[in-house]
Amino acid sequence: MAKTGLMTWLLYSTLFAALLLNSDAANANERKVHIVYMGDRPKGDFSAKATHHSMLTSVLGRSSSAQESLVYSYGNFNAFAAKLTEEEVEKFSEMDGVVRVIPNHILKLHTTRSWEFLGLSQSNVGAQLQGDVVIGLLDTGIWPEHESFNDQGLGAPPSKWKGTCQGANFTCNNKIIGGRYYNSENWYYEGDLKSPRDSEGHGTHTSSTAAGERVPGASYYGLANGTARGGVPGARIAMYKVCWSFGCGAADILAAFDDAIADGVDIISVSLGSEFPVPYDVDPIAIGAFHAMKYGILTSSSAGNSGPWPYSVSNYAPWTLTVAASTIDRKFVAKAVLGNGQAFTGLSINSFELYGKTYPLIWGGDAANYSAGASQDLSKYCITGSMNSYKVEGKIVFCEVLWDGTGVLLANGVGTIMADDEITDFAFNYPLPATQTSTSDGEKILDYIKTTENPIATILLGETLTDYMAPYVVSFSSRGPNPVTPDILKPDLTAPGVDILAAWSPIAPPSIDWEDPRSVDYNIISGTSMSCPHASGAAAYVKAAHPDWSPAAVKSALMTTATVVDPNKHEDLEFAYGSGQINPAQAIKPGLVYDANETDYISFLCKQGYNTTTVRLITGDNSSVCSSTLNGRAWDLNYPSFSLAVEDGKQIDGVFTRTVTNVGSANSTYTVQMYSSPEFSISVEPEVLSFSTIGEKKSFTVKVGGGFISQQKITSGAIIWTDELEQYRVRSPVVVYNVLPGYTFFPPQTSKFQKKPTTFHGPTTPSMHHKNGIVGRN
Repeated sequence: MAKTGLMTWLLYSTLFAALLLNSDAANANERKVHIVYMGDRPKGDFSAKATHHSMLTSVLGRSSSAQESLVYSYGNFNAFAAKLTEEEVEKFSEMDGVVRVIPNHILKLHTTRSWEFLGLSQSNVGAQLQGDVVIGLLDTGIWPEHESFNDQGLGAPPSKWKGTCQGANFTCNNKIIGGRYYNSENWYYEGDLKSPRDSEGHGTHTSSTAAGERVPGASYYGLANGTARGGVPGARIAMYKVCWSFGCGAADILAAFDDAIADGVDIISVSLGSEFPVPYDVDPIAIGAFHAMKYGILTSSSAGNSGPWPYSVSNYAPWTLTVAASTIDRKFVAKAVLGNGQAFTGLSINSFELYGKTYPLIWGGDAANYSAGASQDLSKYCITGSMNSYKVEGKIVFCEVLWDGTGVLLANGVGTIMADDEITDFAFNYPLPATQTSTSDGEKILDYIKTTENPIATILLGETLTDYMAPYVVSFSSRGPNPVTPDILKPDLTAPGVDILAAWSPIAPPSIDWEDPRSVDYNIISGTSMSCPHASGAAAYVKAAHPDWSPAAVKSALMTTATVVDPNKHEDLEFAYGSGQINPAQAIKPGLVYDANETDYISFLCKQGYNTTTVRLITGDNSSVCSSTLNGRAWDLNYPSFSLAVEDGKQIDGVFTRTVTNVGSANSTYTVQMYSSPEFSISVEPEVLSFSTIGEKKSFTVKVGGGFISQQKITSGAIIWTDELEQYRVRSPVVVYNVLPGYTFFPPQTSKFQKKPTTFHGPTTPSMHHKNGIVGRN
């Protein structure tokens, strides 16, 4: 969210474009960060750093050069990051034992009423074992002195903890028990802090959402006033700062996963991702999350902010929890009142009080900055730099598009009324009095301006309304289908991610203008970056109640107990919300869980076209073997949902095998219920599962059938296991949809050296929503 003004985006886009151009023009001797991956860590006495230094010396020729080149030597998987020339990259890629050399891709960052809305009231969050749970966040850092991270009442960190705090100006306590930072490119821009301290606000926000302490009287300039808290206020926090103003480096992400595993975290929260689909064996989050899974750690990740476009979901590996963003029953509005008494309600988190004073109202088109080359066609949108300050100063400006307010602000305007229908389900906070009305209301405002001799207006202080339609998935939340594995439904579930109040860095701007000089302790922002830590907190809540559960069991509990979302509000159904909205209070007692382990995921990868070599790249284990070269569907992976992708013109026909583990009552019998749309049918065999002990497993088969279909959008149903006492209800969605011929399976890339362009994921602004459908700093 920080540094999200248009000028920031233009500046960094220009800077990064220049870097790319210079890179292309530079000779082959220019060194760039790459990840050299060997797969499995050798057994026994093995010094990773010494081995990697030796390999570098053999290629670079001198020990001193190798020392200067080495960036990271990873411990939990046999790999290192180093600055290499193109020639050196080729040498490593041809070296025996090297699986792949991967460029350092730059990934993108993807706010107290939300927990009460989920049913997790303050009376629920006092679990005695919360203090033993550590949530590790890969983010922009954290502000350790914030009241949300006070350690009052917390004892010493759990004995398992092996983490540390880096930086002379960063101090941990019994709440924040770890802090590290990573910047393999050594790129620092104005405002970036070389420590785990947060200058962006994003990491402070996500950390407090997941595990912030209770702070009464929290608000954003009086808006959303109440007690701010995380889902598990008793849990510990460890921050791994991998994201900076330019983005988040792949080498840094892998290093953070490596350290988090060794440090002893229980849940990893990752509110970032790639902006384009990549195979699992070159995705740093998928690789890092796989290693975390091997050590019993669940990775919770954001689905992305590229909605509502199909196939836009990111972080789609089946061993991760993928979280969409939905609304809570609160929305922020601000009224624009005209001189004729007409009042128009618009979306805005307006923190400015004009006390009812009216100001001259003009149309942006009448204030073009002709000296700067602007025209009426540009200034009517109030684009930054297009406004004539002689005409704007001291006035409220009506603009014909949603913008960030800087165009009017820099021209000394008092406020802005913007008309736009592109965004109707979330609000922004601005650096001046502002509100966003509908285009139809905008036409009335423009008519008033043009037919009134001296038009005047005022903008009222923001207010809170109850959103009775909540929850529904917000427009910017990325949608399925899964772009790499159509047989795995993504996103997995949804959580609050719209207009969320949470802690903020006091040196980060409090609005979408990165030059906003004000300072706040709490901010209200939106994004799947905000929904992800809600799921991370919920996962930590389940882990505290069941410390011996596997990552897959925790994930299954969250999915099968999720609150069903109204399908009538979503044309794309489960591609928007997955299994439904998280219900943490219910997730600690799911009854049955769909468990899975490393072996299950290796089998899945082999059927997806990965070979022994590429599977080992993901698993980091030289004992991982693909015994068959035949590709297959993912229908037998023990996943808590069911997805059937049908090629155009083919028949609906899928057979899924599943195994559930009893974690409810020892002596219990579950009976299945099924429902589906008219396009297909569901049958389950057997229809009754009887258990006599906790931990007992039972298997069943699900058959999905129907006629031949073409160009069929998503249609869905569900299977629900219910025990005889109706204490437990285990629900799994079933989706059927068409794909193009040949698209039921996407083989991975198999080349040893992956040379993909590095992409810059700069901050976004309201002005970019028309193009990208994304929000804030995500």
